[in-house]
Amino acid sequence: MLLTTPDGKRGIFYEEWPSRRGWERYEVPAIDRQRITLEFLQERSALPSWVYRQEYKCGFQETEDHVFTTEIVERAVTSEVKPLFAVQEDEPYHSK
Repeated sequence: MLLTTPDGKRGIFYEEWPSRRGWERYEVPAIDRQRITLEFLQERSALPSWVYRQEYKCGFQETEDHVFTTEIVERAVTSEVKPLFAVQEDEPYHSK
């Protein structure tokens, strides 16, 4: 079970949400919860817009500290271009 709000366009939650692999998905924006008042949500709307959309509207947002968007980085990575430096199998953090 994964319970969280999106934390940017990164991490296991971001990877699994659109994959449709073996998970039941429930999206519950704050506006749909009776225990969260409209007054509270209006106060929270003073947050940066990306934080508000992420935390209260269940949106995967770019964080404001990104230099490049996730989409730009994903478009830049391709199997057609070989890495400049080869990664050795015994190096730490090597992923296959």
